[in-house]
Amino acid sequence: MNFPSELKYTKDHEWVKVDGETAYIGITDFAQHELGDIVYIDINTVGEQVAKEAIFGTVEAVKTVSDMFMPVSGEILEFNATLNTNPELVNSDPFGEGWMVKILISNTAELDELLTAESYKSLVGA
Repeated sequence: MNFPSELKYTKDHEWVKVDGETAYIGITDFAQHELGDIVYIDINTVGEQVAKEAIFGTVEAVKTVSDMFMPVSGEILEFNATLNTNPELVNSDPFGEGWMVKILISNTAELDELLTAESYKSLVGA
């Protein structure tokens, strides 16, 4: 499994890639592996301000549906529209082309509460 050190992580298996005042968010390699084949992503919160730990969408796999929780408070600027036709990108490239949303961070202090790659790796027992 892959645990890129430049990313931040949540206990709920989301990752965050910070780029100035914006961030990209997706689910981790561990999460996509546990869910199995991703078949659909539902994010209907674009344009909304979403609080830290609030549900911002769902991921549907062959066997289950899982909520996605916002790692830090922010406005969802964009959904990765490529996932509408290629949701399997989350399985094949969860940290790259499989990103879910781009946000404008509203409270950068919350980034300090996220896990490092090493902490997340310990959390999942890898």
